Amino acid sequence: MIRVFDFETTGFDPVEGAEVCELGHSDLLPDGTITDPQSQLFGISGKMPPDVRAVHHIHDDDLQGLPLFAPSYLGVAAVYAVHNAKFELQFITPPAPVICTYKAALRIWPNAPGHANFALAYWLEDQGIIAPLDRFKSQPAHRAGPDAYVTAHILKALFAKATADEMILWTSEPAVQSTIGFGKHRGQPWSEVDDGYLRWVMGQDFDEDTKWNVQRELDRR
Repeated sequence: MIRVFDFETTGFDPVEGAEVCELGHSDLLPDGTITDPQSQLFGISGKMPPDVRAVHHIHDDDLQGLPLFAPSYLGVAAVYAVHNAKFELQFITPPAPVICTYKAALRIWPNAPGHANFALAYWLEDQGIIAPLDRFKSQPAHRAGPDAYVTAHILKALFAKATADEMILWTSEPAVQSTIGFGKHRGQPWSEVDDGYLRWVMGQDFDEDTKWNVQRELDRR
């Protein structure tokens, strides 16, 4: 069983005080069944910022008297999965390997028009890769249970293209950039630019993810 989970939080950085205010999960069973989404709200030690509340619409009053989030609430699974694990793994270190469906999707479907959770799922629907989502179970958006349910469908589709071990490995690596996001070559694949440009990028003050992608292309050549 793979537990697909999602957090709603009070902010983006736990170092700056952000806390988990909701946990949602939906399990992908060995026979391919996706379980109904489950969710649980948690108390917070501070106030819910209005800009964050505007995203998930969880109010301070919803959380009064509830326990604070703890890792044990995640439950036990052989593997965990989450869309954009870089965010959720700031708040928790699961006791088993993790699959980032965002990083896996960048490799399997690099030409999808978007790789955000719902954008990707709706594209997969239109391609006939997944069945139409249950609109009751997948709504409202930006809530932990429905988001986990959507991610579970993406994960199931990914298993037609890759193994768990492959996706766990990809999760440990930077996100693959299918195209260049800056400069005169913006929008082009890395494979279409010359060696000189790639080596120029390596000598500049770009982020480590970008340099990893450049080195990956140089190694491929």
